[in-house]
Amino acid sequence: MATILRDWSYRYQWLYDGISRIASLAVGGEARFRQLALEGIDITPESTVLDLCCGCGQTTQFLVQRSRQVTGLDASPFSIQRAQRNVPEATYVEAFAEAMPFADATFDIVHTSAAMHEMTPKNLQRIFQEAYRVLKPGGYFLIADFHRPQPWMMPGIALFFGLFETETAWQLLDLDLVKMLQEAGFTHCDRQLYAGDSLQVLQAQKKC
Repeated sequence: MATILRDWSYRYQWLYDGISRIASLAVGGEARFRQLALEGIDITPESTVLDLCCGCGQTTQFLVQRSRQVTGLDASPFSIQRAQRNVPEATYVEAFAEAMPFADATFDIVHTSAAMHEMTPKNLQRIFQEAYRVLKPGGYFLIADFHRPQPWMMPGIALFFGLFETETAWQLLDLDLVKMLQEAGFTHCDRQLYAGDSLQVLQAQKKC
């Protein structure tokens, strides 16, 4: 069940942005958080990049600095409108991540940040399959999202989830995303943990 604070955080961008900035201090600030999954990935001006569940363009703004071919996808028309204002350099598509309106092997990179915890395990399976489908051979699927933290971090995570998240965030803590990515066909699945293990960053590659 959504809380009123969660509703406000989506309705008022200043509140969402403030929460994001505070939460990202654990990894060195929002700019670093938004680019953690991109570390070590070669993105050129000609790379085709999909910012999956792009929200209001919080990560899209960094992607367009690297590539001239960035597409943002989100199911929320409200978020798409904000993203278009915030980062007009990208192209935007309103659609569900579970059914992307793109041809097979369209993108070199599919990136998603702080969005997969909004999905049920069943939807996650479908999204991973779709990401695999729309990636070119050798392309990368990049994910940054919650992970089950060390015990000393759990009270803080529980408070944050209670105020701003729903049951799907709790469900994500019990999922093995590496295994799910491998089941979708990805290879070379690398996972790095940050902030007392509360944040996981995954880089998974499609077979060449």
